[in-house]
Amino acid sequence: MRALGQAQARRIALAAQGFGRPRPVTSAVGDVGAVGTVGVGTRELQRVIDTIGVVQIDSVNVLTRSHYLPFFSRLGPYDTALLDRARDRAPRRLVEYWAHEAALIPPRSWPLFAQRMQAADEEAWGGMRRVREQHPGLVEAVLAEVEAHGPLTSRQVEAALAHDHPRESDNWGWNWSAVKSSLEWLFWSGQVSSAGRTQQFERRYAVPAAVLPPAVVAERARWTDRHTEGGDAAAVLELSRIAAKAVGVGTLPCLADYFRLPARVVAPAIESLVRAGEMEPVTIEGWRRPAYLYAGARRPREIRARALVSPFDSLVWQRERTEALFGVRFRLEIYTPAAKRVHGYYVLPFVHGDQIVARCDLKADRTAGVLRVQQVTWEPGSDGADRAALAAELDAMAGWLGLRDVVQADRPVIAPS
Repeated sequence: MRALGQAQARRIALAAQGFGRPRPVTSAVGDVGAVGTVGVGTRELQRVIDTIGVVQIDSVNVLTRSHYLPFFSRLGPYDTALLDRARDRAPRRLVEYWAHEAALIPPRSWPLFAQRMQAADEEAWGGMRRVREQHPGLVEAVLAEVEAHGPLTSRQVEAALAHDHPRESDNWGWNWSAVKSSLEWLFWSGQVSSAGRTQQFERRYAVPAAVLPPAVVAERARWTDRHTEGGDAAAVLELSRIAAKAVGVGTLPCLADYFRLPARVVAPAIESLVRAGEMEPVTIEGWRRPAYLYAGARRPREIRARALVSPFDSLVWQRERTEALFGVRFRLEIYTPAAKRVHGYYVLPFVHGDQIVARCDLKADRTAGVLRVQQVTWEPGSDGADRAALAAELDAMAGWLGLRDVVQADRPVIAPS
């Protein structure tokens, strides 16, 4: 069995996530920073999509919407309108579904979640599951409205149904209305899709046939026909193959977490990929669990990355893997009370070379027109070159966001944890 050193595994993982390539050479277009750029176009965005396979969405906008950041991390400054068009206009390069958490995926991947769609009554969250029993007839009325008049936002559907179904809070999570919960259940179950987002980041709900190519919608029906209780083996195999390529090297929990599939369902798929020669069992220095190497994974001798990584980036999704690869115990502190936070509110790991060398709590102060560095935590072993690289990356991010300056807090640098 092949044995990999920890540094070698780390470089393979970074390369698989797209950090092994040099960024395109860009130049700014416009009056402020690099809001528009020359050098990064649809082809480069598609390369990232094909590399990582899924981009998590999150509503927190203290810096920028999270789904924009993985492309900046890998490509540098680019025009975010290109990504919006890839999601919002036909022929779409990205569609939304619960593929990890809420996420953007290529349309070809949407049918692979037919089993998850069928299991909406068991797997969807609280109010989504309860809305049909607590509000008889509402889900059907919501679906009929979307079928007749979509794409529609939740507020537009509520307005259309206000006479027969006045707004009523579903009393969970984000205080969604019953109509919103109905729409989200329909979205989870694949009966509606998202035709894009408004400027206020509201989903525009539409039937799948209005969003996806006919062949993709038909493919979902075929997966549903082949559905079995344990999950459709062929769909799980393909999702596992996508995860293996994007992870490069990892354990069964790493691979299963990529699309939030049960490990017991993914394990037979990994065995099949090993038998087919697409994956190889390996051992990794310092890792207790057995690991698997994707046969097509690049094995670079060095990585020269310089990237601020979203806290929702696929590079750091699986916390055990992040700690094993980088020696960094990374946790979200967004929902931690301010007094108990260690590294800050919206914290981005900073990758320099093949290591996470710092964590940066960042905020885009759009009123003042500056990027605020609330706190920087340096990891053990960081040096002056890391500090110079971070300063350059912060300048690049500020320009990309259309902010004129980077402003650091009075005491932004603290001792490593």
